[in-house]
Amino acid sequence: MMIKLSPRVQNSGRKSTILLFIIALFISSLGLWLCSGKNPNHIVVWHSLRPLEREVLRAVLEKFAKDHPDWQFSELFYDPESARTNFIISALGGSGPALLRGANDNIGPLAELGVIRPLDDFFAQTMLDSFITDPLHANTYFDDHLYQIADRIGNHLCLVYNKALISTPPTTMTELIDIGKKLTMDKNGDGKIDQYALVWNYTEPFFAAPFIGGFGGWIVDEHNRPTLNTAPVVKAAQFIYDLATVFKIIPPECDYEIANALFKDGSAAMIINGSWSWGTYIENGIDIGLARIPMVDETNLWPTPAVQPMGYSINVNLKNEKLAITVALLKYLTSSDVQLRFTAVSRAIPARKDAYNSPLVQENEMVKASLDQLLVGRVTPPVTELRWIWDAMRPGYQAIFTGQQSPQQAAAGMQKLAEKLIRENRE
Repeated sequence: MMIKLSPRVQNSGRKSTILLFIIALFISSLGLWLCSGKNPNHIVVWHSLRPLEREVLRAVLEKFAKDHPDWQFSELFYDPESARTNFIISALGGSGPALLRGANDNIGPLAELGVIRPLDDFFAQTMLDSFITDPLHANTYFDDHLYQIADRIGNHLCLVYNKALISTPPTTMTELIDIGKKLTMDKNGDGKIDQYALVWNYTEPFFAAPFIGGFGGWIVDEHNRPTLNTAPVVKAAQFIYDLATVFKIIPPECDYEIANALFKDGSAAMIINGSWSWGTYIENGIDIGLARIPMVDETNLWPTPAVQPMGYSINVNLKNEKLAITVALLKYLTSSDVQLRFTAVSRAIPARKDAYNSPLVQENEMVKASLDQLLVGRVTPPVTELRWIWDAMRPGYQAIFTGQQSPQQAAAGMQKLAEKLIRENRE
């Protein structure tokens, strides 16, 4: 299957440049983190959960705290980029949260910098065997060590549709365009579009990546080398650009917040978004359905969203009783019962076998549709190179939509910058 990936990824590159950069960040931000270690019996979890899931996390932390009355437990939200950067800064300074929750592609940078602890000694093989390995490995290994215990798999994009505006989602890009022309409307005749067929954060590379797979390419090869100056990348970028400028079924400008607001307001029939958002749509009274992002007619390939196991890693600075309590908390947060509490709210796919096989997952229409999309996705390797590839894609790809570069120019520039970042950071 396309999403198969060995759980053990080898990566022994040097880290001098990135370490110097992070040390500089740490020095400039030292004062911000001096207060983080005042209460030795305070365990903090950093995460990027949306509000509905944040409430679940608070509730399960409160329940865990009842069995550990001498300890205080709290959570703190950061967007994914800030969470990773701030964790590195604080952990290098000897502080920071006990647990960091995030995607598996964080593990490479964090492990190379030595800011997260290998977990091999804390989890019996019988427990690790309770996590799924098919259709993908839930837990994340790097350089033959376990660094992340999963609380869900996926974190992938799906086509989300408002059943009040469209009863049956398109299955091909041709259908999307045909249906999209009917669903994109100027309802009051003022020359402005009041309803779009589709919205999503299409100027962000992560949200464009599925289309690259749909045209037969990907952003990285099996040796963790960038594959950006290719025909599939050019075709994917051109197609997305055409959706906005030629077919005009998506907004000419659209970031994450704009897309989310349009869909929640009923001003868009469809959105491409991940499981972190679905609970919010349901809470807002939208009758949503999930489907695969439509097939690319030219290739007969399904778009391939990035698939990322999500889970918890432990700060390398923890010792003694605080480390033991944190390990116990990690085991609790990744238990089947807790995972299913999140599934009930967000329709996330749990990582434990018994939770994965529960009726809440296997008999739920939305969870099954999400799993169907996952099956054609691509697991992101937990390597540092991927972070540089994402960063290298952003300026060139976004320049397409401001008219500064053609897709061909952008693809060549993205490849060149990715190779430069990798070379400079590995020297």
